[in-house]
Amino acid sequence: MPEMTAEQQQALQEKIKKMSPEELKQFQKQQCIFCQIVAGKVPAKKVYDDPLSIAILDINPAVRGHLLIIPKEHYAIMPQVPEKEISQLFVVAKYLSQVLLKTLKATGTNVFVANGLAAGQKSQHFMVHLIPRKEGDGVMSWDEKVLDPAIRSKVQQLVEGRFNELMGVKKEIVRLKEKTVLPLNKKEAAVEKEPEDESAEEDSSEKSADENVAKSQKPARNPKKKKSMNSPPEEDKTSTPKTEQADDQGVSLDDIANLFK
Repeated sequence: MPEMTAEQQQALQEKIKKMSPEELKQFQKQQCIFCQIVAGKVPAKKVYDDPLSIAILDINPAVRGHLLIIPKEHYAIMPQVPEKEISQLFVVAKYLSQVLLKTLKATGTNVFVANGLAAGQKSQHFMVHLIPRKEGDGVMSWDEKVLDPAIRSKVQQLVEGRFNELMGVKKEIVRLKEKTVLPLNKKEAAVEKEPEDESAEEDSSEKSADENVAKSQKPARNPKKKKSMNSPPEEDKTSTPKTEQADDQGVSLDDIANLFK
């Protein structure tokens, strides 16, 4: 179809503004390629037909077996489709989904609707996309196109934890990067806190032992006691080994070592 000039586009817009709703709908049907397919004026590979809808193979399929399920009446967007017809479209989608799973040995299907320009709708005729899927087909790589790997990992952990909690499954979720364990309920949280408390007690006991050693190493402030008549004679310092001698503060090395036993 040749491109329209600026004057022709302006004239067409003025003509459309003056059309009644019935005339506008008829004009849109004349311009719609899918309405031409329904009328048989444009060839297409039809795989399903009933009084309200048809299903055809997509001319630019995402994968082999990509189907388009369209209403026979012209509707631009979903809100315009009557409930009876839109229900029929999804009944057909359910039926054809089973057919694809059996005939193409697919392991899943995507039922996709692009409703409006902002949602990616490129055709002026409403339709339902039915795409057969297999593991690793590369149709849509969620790892690369949807979420950052770190965000996806956090979302997966939260969803899996909540799912397991609702299903009554006691399973710990370990974050690989943070090396932390997320408990599923309050009881498990209490159990996991106990080792932390024990480590805290060990730290406090070691700290108190260090303080005792520090206190024992402080110089003695008591005055020297006078020798009594019954006190034993002093040992010869030259004959006593250094490890057994008392230091100037009155504390031997053995006494300090005993604190750590």
